[in-house]
Amino acid sequence: MKEKMKKFCVDVLIDLASGFCLTAAIYSFAVPAGFPMTGISGIAMILYQLFGTPIGTMNVVLNIPIALFCYKTLGKRFYLNSVKTILITSAVMDLLGPVFPVYQGEMFLAALGAGVLCGLGYGMVFLRNSSTGGVDFIMMTIRAYHPHFSLGNISFVMDTAVIAAGSWLFGSMNALICGIVMNYLNAAVVDKVVYGMRNGKLTMIITSAPQKVAEMIQEQIGRGTTILQGVGGYTGQERQVVLCASNHKEMYDIKRKVHELDENAFVIIVESNDVIGEGFRLPGDTNLL
Repeated sequence: MKEKMKKFCVDVLIDLASGFCLTAAIYSFAVPAGFPMTGISGIAMILYQLFGTPIGTMNVVLNIPIALFCYKTLGKRFYLNSVKTILITSAVMDLLGPVFPVYQGEMFLAALGAGVLCGLGYGMVFLRNSSTGGVDFIMMTIRAYHPHFSLGNISFVMDTAVIAAGSWLFGSMNALICGIVMNYLNAAVVDKVVYGMRNGKLTMIITSAPQKVAEMIQEQIGRGTTILQGVGGYTGQERQVVLCASNHKEMYDIKRKVHELDENAFVIIVESNDVIGEGFRLPGDTNLL
């Protein structure tokens, strides 16, 4: 029970931080600069420009039909998480947006600020198996059927379509270009936050002391290992390979300590986009990311 309450509190804090980032992106940079935003926020901003409707409230209204359409694919847990996130981030937008400082400098710099802040806001939410709804629901549904697509790439394609559709309202080629730049930054930061924080390193160590290396990794790094049998392609000699998955920080410790045990060890380190298993992400955490 305590773990569930702790997780819920962390989720709420992350939603608040995400709402803060998205509010700053929209009200401080995007709205005063006059270039189109993306997704449901972009549509809500168009309505704000036309009719003055609150962006946060319109986010909720526009999300309802999309949420109902995508419910079956995304599942109850993701749906409930998203409802919580939508309500919190929308409330933050409506409460803080009107009092946020407004950036009135170069449009291109506004695009950079909005893109980075949006990427941070959305990335934090996606890490918690949630979303801000709207186009995110559609994006996650696509991701469920095509898991080889990254969230950033899906976001870029879909949001660019929204920018193109809304560019007529802003009537400026500069606004359209800056909107696309902002969208690209948003997609890049989302991928960096989500996959950069969830991925790991796969270390393959060819050594004459595999057992000592495995014991060292277990005792000092706290990671399990797998010892594979190998044969040198040139010498034909049997060698053993220690395989270990770790995070970025642990990888540097492993590399340093391995060569303290065996200075002739051959270490290969490769990037892993996702690691599923104990100590990383468990299979039940989410089937989307």
